[in-house]
Amino acid sequence: MSSTSRNLCVFYGLIAVAALFATWSQNLQPAHVSYLEDLKASPASRSFTVDIGFFLLAGAGLMVTEARRLGVRFVWLYIIFGFLIAISVTFPLFLIAREMRLAKVGAGPHPVKLTASDIIVLGLVTAATLGLAWYILT
Repeated sequence: MSSTSRNLCVFYGLIAVAALFATWSQNLQPAHVSYLEDLKASPASRSFTVDIGFFLLAGAGLMVTEARRLGVRFVWLYIIFGFLIAISVTFPLFLIAREMRLAKVGAGPHPVKLTASDIIVLGLVTAATLGLAWYILT
């Protein structure tokens, strides 16, 4: 692995650690109302929630195609944990796995081949994101 790739992995790792602290320091605070209701509390919270949801959707598409192209394993765990922990934590972790795989296989072009289950689950992620956006915005 080149020093540039190594530095990029360190950068991504720092983002993941900072994001984990920043999100979970808030997620563990006692709440007086439900989590989903808090997401609808103001126009700003609705905007941020929908923004992150659509980022998760775009990121999921990128993660799946890059994982299939490069042979990065367990791509769906990054996406699932993106919902359960925070996409701001798992996306940088995926980028680290991607950099490590690029260093192993070389950066040459590799064809992307999505499986039927990839397409189905991306459809489910899309539906979940759109459902959340609808819920938050209505």
